[in-house]
Amino acid sequence: MYQEKTCRILSINRKRIEGALQELSQIGRNPGGGIDRPFGSAADRSARSWMIRYWKECLRLQARVDPAANIWVKKDGSEPLPPIYLGSHLDTVPNGGMYDGALGVLLATEVLVTIQEKNISMRHPVGVVSFTGEEPNPFRISTLGSKAVAGRLNEKCIRQTGNREALADALAKAGGDLGRLAEARIQPGRIAAFLECHIEQGRRLFDRKLSIATVSCITGIYREIVTVSGEANHAGTTMPRDRRDALLAASELDLALEAIIAEIGRDDVVATIGKIAAFPNAANIIPGTVAMTVDVRTCSERRKNEVVRRFHAAAQAIAEKRRVTVRHDVNLDQAACDMDADVMNALNRGARLRHEPATELVSMAGHDSANMSRVAKTGMLFVQSIDGKSHCPEEKTSPDAIAKAGGVLLKALMILDREMD
Repeated sequence: MYQEKTCRILSINRKRIEGALQELSQIGRNPGGGIDRPFGSAADRSARSWMIRYWKECLRLQARVDPAANIWVKKDGSEPLPPIYLGSHLDTVPNGGMYDGALGVLLATEVLVTIQEKNISMRHPVGVVSFTGEEPNPFRISTLGSKAVAGRLNEKCIRQTGNREALADALAKAGGDLGRLAEARIQPGRIAAFLECHIEQGRRLFDRKLSIATVSCITGIYREIVTVSGEANHAGTTMPRDRRDALLAASELDLALEAIIAEIGRDDVVATIGKIAAFPNAANIIPGTVAMTVDVRTCSERRKNEVVRRFHAAAQAIAEKRRVTVRHDVNLDQAACDMDADVMNALNRGARLRHEPATELVSMAGHDSANMSRVAKTGMLFVQSIDGKSHCPEEKTSPDAIAKAGGVLLKALMILDREMD
């Protein structure tokens, strides 16, 4: 009864977390108001140092940096149990906003500070982690730190950076050690649970006028390189009837993909052609070849296969009409990642204790939680992004939504601490 009553009345310190968010957002701030804090930058290192100092001041705890340069801090529990960690990342995209990633680390910190201030006894050790390089970075490895923890950052990944020495240098400057990267791996069961709070980065919560939602699944990502081969020829002397224009065929493919997604008509199925290159790419030459990347995202393997099948059929029909050839080369087929049912249940119960609806959403973006699910029971809590803005200076989440998310996160943590062995 004490635990349930405590769950209802506890809340975080809104003024403190708003102050911390503002202070951290000054690190890497550019003249246009965005934040440039990619992994490997001086701003990223400054943010790390700031975080370690903040933990020491607020928690009176010393941080630990692992060989992947992930930063960990932990408060002991009353029983010899594996720890529960909360966290996210501090790095940003170029010209990014102040909430993506950073809110998850600071809200996790605020939960831990609240536990200490209220003298709440926790059975499990409880800690916060800030992962290295979650965003795309110069080393071409997203979710770098959590990949290392999950044992997924192998030699093949490191080779694809194209510059092992630069990666080693960046890790060393951040306190890591590429030569000891295997030591960053954590075996399943060594962490009891991991919770990540993150802005939604879309407008589903905003449109529904909701503050928070429990994530049920992190989307799978399917990518293929589509090469359209026609015939390069003179732009002035080749008549329309004689052309085999690869770019016109590629344009039809893009529109066909849009139509397929519109016909499916679901918020949890999207597809994008976001990278395209025409050859020879000259003003007076009909494009002879076009290469483009198709990105399909959904948590449903069946719907992914439906999109791919229909797209390939459309490509064949367009190729015949336009007298071109179309080749499909798969370069990524990443499975969706379901969140843990026990952690989801704790987050939903925490929401109801805060008198918030227990809403569940699919995450259409990748997150560190997808890697952490290989190591521990993992769950995510989404917080509303105002107007769906993210990865831009206009990114914003309201103080009310942050306070609600902090309360739900705290309550879910206490539920898991009580009920997990």
